[in-house]
Amino acid sequence: MLKDKMGRNLTVSEAAKKGVNRVFNYFLDFELMILRWVGHIPFHLVRNFFYTLAGVKLGNGSTFHMWANFFYPGRISLGDDTIIGDHVFLDGRAPIKIGSHVDIASQVLIYNSEHDLEAEDFSAREEPVEIGDYVFIGPRAIILPGVKIGKGAVVAAGAVVTTDVPDFAIVGGVPAKVIGERKNKNPNYKLGRARFFQ
Repeated sequence: MLKDKMGRNLTVSEAAKKGVNRVFNYFLDFELMILRWVGHIPFHLVRNFFYTLAGVKLGNGSTFHMWANFFYPGRISLGDDTIIGDHVFLDGRAPIKIGSHVDIASQVLIYNSEHDLEAEDFSAREEPVEIGDYVFIGPRAIILPGVKIGKGAVVAAGAVVTTDVPDFAIVGGVPAKVIGERKNKNPNYKLGRARFFQ
């Protein structure tokens, strides 16, 4: 008799489904390893080519700085003129939609999957993350599953965002709370070029 990791009996079809899933995850792990290597290439065009090949949807003029890490890159999309800083982690197990003219600083972590602490098998729950246009996210901020960050909002460095952020709000702290508001309610700037060799 076949059993799962919790010791429950499995039918042949359930075991086959788990086997197929395991093989799929081996291929995904290999793809993520290749993308980590690609992240060391100091040319934006080369990295963007491989990230697009892996399924990331990149708008015009959008780019990643070096050393980005992903899960399920095919569920990640960026609008136009968006710049993602170095060492960013984007968890694509549920969709991540990042708008246009978004500036995400270094070492930001965006998660959309987390363990259900009350589940008997400690299973994961997944919720999409959406980031509006003209958002700035400071270094080492963490965005958790199900969060929607409104247009023009600012997330301070080191903040842990657990709930939605209103348009043009400035949030900071752990957990993040509103600490201010952007005055310019009609942003129309462009971020400019990404730094060479970064």
